[in-house]
Formats: sequence, C-alpha cells, structure tokens
Amino acid sequence: MAISIYFSLLLVLLSHFPSSHAEPFIGVNIGQVADNLPPPSETVKLLKSSSIEKVRLYGADPAIIKALAGTGIGIVIGAGNGDIPYLAADPNAASQWINSNVLPFYPASKIILINIGNEVLMSNDPNLVNQLLPAMQNVQKALEAASLGGKIKVSTVHSMTVLGSSDPPSSGSFAPGSQAGLKGILQFLSDTGSPFTINPYPFFAYRGDTRPETLAFCLFQPNPGRVDGNTGIKYMNMFDAQVDAVHSALKSVGFEKVEIVVAETGWPSRGDPNEVGPSVDNAKAYNGNLIAHLKSMVGTPLMPGKSVDTYIFALYDENLKPGPSSERAFGLFKTDLSMAYDAGLAKSSGSSSNSSSQTPSGKVTSTGWCVPRNGATDEQLQASLDWACGQGIDCGPIQPGGACFEPNNVASHAAFAMNMYFQKSPKKPTDCDFSQTATITSQNPSYNSCVYPGGGGGAGSTGVMNKYVSSDKLDSKDNGAVEPKVYSSLSFLLIFVVSLIFHVNM
Repeated sequence: MAISIYFSLLLVLLSHFPSSHAEPFIGVNIGQVADNLPPPSETVKLLKSSSIEKVRLYGADPAIIKALAGTGIGIVIGAGNGDIPYLAADPNAASQWINSNVLPFYPASKIILINIGNEVLMSNDPNLVNQLLPAMQNVQKALEAASLGGKIKVSTVHSMTVLGSSDPPSSGSFAPGSQAGLKGILQFLSDTGSPFTINPYPFFAYRGDTRPETLAFCLFQPNPGRVDGNTGIKYMNMFDAQVDAVHSALKSVGFEKVEIVVAETGWPSRGDPNEVGPSVDNAKAYNGNLIAHLKSMVGTPLMPGKSVDTYIFALYDENLKPGPSSERAFGLFKTDLSMAYDAGLAKSSGSSSNSSSQTPSGKVTSTGWCVPRNGATDEQLQASLDWACGQGIDCGPIQPGGACFEPNNVASHAAFAMNMYFQKSPKKPTDCDFSQTATITSQNPSYNSCVYPGGGGGAGSTGVMNKYVSSDKLDSKDNGAVEPKVYSSLSFLLIFVVSLIFHVNM
C-alpha cells in the first residue's frame, strides 16, 4: 500500500514538469478565403508532419474540426462579427451555437478557445462594441451549462491599434477610445482565466519606417537594438517590443496577470511593386527567426522564461483576399502542400523531437570554433542566436532534451548556434562576427556529450565553455532562461521518494 502511495506521489510530481519535446506555443492560422485549398485530410497530414501544435480557424468549419480529431492539435474556433448581435441578445442562441460547433466534435477534436469576433473595438460600430461582452458572457455560460467551463476558454481578438502608446514598450497603454469597451472584457478574461489575444505585425511597423536598421530589428537579425529609456532594457527585435507594450498596457489598468496570446503575426513573401518589405527572403527571415526565438523559450524582457503562444499567419496563401498583392501572400505552404520557404516548421528541421539525442555532425575543415566575445550582452547574444537558428542550421541540440541544452542560458545556446553557422559557412573570419559579438578560438568548446564540430588542428582544450558551464551554477533568471535547478530539484524529489519506499519496507 505504501509503495502504491509513493508511486502515486511520484507521478504527481512528474506531471508538473513539461515534456521536453512539446512546443505547444507554436500555432498557425488557417484562412479560407480561397478557391484552391487542399481537402482537410491533406491539411491535417501536413500539420502532423510539422512542429505546429495549434491551429486557429476564423470560423468553425466542421470539416476541418472533424479532420483534426484524434491528432491532439489544439483548435481555436471563432464566431464572426455578424454572429455577435444574436449571441448577445439570446442566451439560447449561444447554447445553440455551442451545440452545433463544439459538442459534436469535443473532446476528440481538441477545441481550446473560442474567439468571439475579430478586432471589434476597431470596427467604429458602437452597437457592436457594446454587444461584444454580453456575447462572450453568454457563450461562457453555454459552455458552463455543457460542463465545459474552464476546459474551453472564451476571448476576442484585437489589433495593435487598440494601444494608444507602444513606444517605448514600458509606456504601453490602451487608446482612450478603447478603454470603455475593454474594461468589462478584461475583467471577464481575468475571472475566467482566458487570454488577451492580439495581432502584432512587425511587417506593418516596418512599412512606416523603412530604414535598414528597422528591417533588421523587425526580422530578428543583428542590429544595434533599441533602449527603453524608462527601464534601460535594450530590445533586439520588434516582436518582443510589441508584445511587451501589450503587457505594459494590461499592467497599467491592473490586469498584468492576464495571459497574452498572439493570434496573428507573419510576413508576406511577395507584394506589389510599390509595397515595401514583401519578399521570400524577408518572410523566411521573419517567420524562421520568430520560430527559433519561440523555441528558445527565453520569452520577452518583461515576461522572461516562457514563450507566448503564437499563431503565425498563415498556413496557405488565400487567393481571393482583396487588397494589395501582399494580402494574398502570407502562406507558409503552397496549396500543393509544398513549402513556400523553409521556416523551420518541419519536424526534421531542427525539431527537438528529432534531434534531442543527437550531437551535431559537420565536416571538420575550419581552423577553430566560433564563440561569443567577452563582454557581449545577453540581448546581443539572443539576437545572434535567433538569427543563426533562422539560417537553416540544426538548433535541435539546444532545444529541451538536446545534448547541448544544458546549461540553459543564452550564452551557452548562442555559442552553439554561432559555431554551427560558422562551420556551415565558407569559414571566413567575417562569418564569425555576428555584429562584433563573436570571435574564433582554437580551444574546443565541446563539453560532456555536447560535441561542437570544427577545429581541424587537433582536439585542443575544453576550457572555452567552462565559463558558460560555470555560469549555470548561478541564478539564470536575469537572462530569462528557465533555471536548470528545476532538474536538480526533480532529482532530489526522486531520491527522496525512493528512500521513503525503502524505509517503509525495511
């Protein structure tokens, strides 16, 4: 009996530690304003071949929801703006909506969130704005009546224009015209544990400031960074700055504990001649570096140590969307299921589930290894890490469970990524520069089971990495990394439980 109790305790303890292979924060939008989309069954095969863990639908298409049954992929569904008046006016209408769009599929199809409307506060329709919260409340009550309260959340999606101030991020605040409509919604989200969903697009920010350094800032590429004068924090990419501005806005009205979810973000691969920014290279850089940034789990400066759930726009191009050509060119994949470009979503493209037990391989032809320079800041190294992992190298070994994941800090992960990029390049000194944050060393940075390709002149010493390994002994909260001490704590708990078992049976 005692053994059964202790093993039950052990299972409870283990359940509090996330799977080392899960990447539940990466999602994708599936738009349907097109006449050439593949059948849902083919879309599901594509999703299962990728590291995408969640999908967002703009409606509640039963064919797609049903096709996703049994996959474990989280599903966000939506009620359109046109549905809001009748959902708000009649609780029975909300119940009927749940009966039609949720109950026939759940739980086989893993519906996790229902968005009521899209960017309603920016609609300039005061009646619709006033009806939004009652519609959300009625849908919530319908879920509770079906014993699904808490299992499926209810929210609504906002554009970044809901903010009146966003630069610097610490000054983030909601626009005066939005605050009245937001007050009740934020209280609803707080009471139900539902997320505040937002659509940040660095692409649109770049269109308003087309300097080269702004493009690099938007694409997660090496750049001088931008300092928030209020906090002294140096931001190295626009995505973090925009998300932290939303966090600051929530904090300014007393709701900083409400979770933020990025409902849409992306970059178009083509556009009209007069459009600034669309290109395959830029789309690959933004989405690829964003995915690498999310996988690093460094978080944002104001919300470190956890990646924000992010839904990339979009899985496919939508050939019937109105507007400039860029509106029809956000797809990560073509409708024939081939990649529009490699953004690192394939399970074989640096996925931790595919590479976690492998050390990197590479042709050893260089005269040394590329590692961070002394004095390089965590912000600079994070930018270099994101950029390097977005260039097609295998960053799987520095994902959770990988041979080079520990020590889990920015300096160690950046050292691995910098060197992998250097070894795959022509190996000129300029390939180990990373905006003057890296240098070539003749000392082998490999350690334990983490092997760095390179050298060519002998094994050398393993002293270079000692400072990164040693820094693991320190509290690593400053750089936003998850403390490796958590694994030591788990080991201690395992030893404690086993010792109790033997003590009871002696």
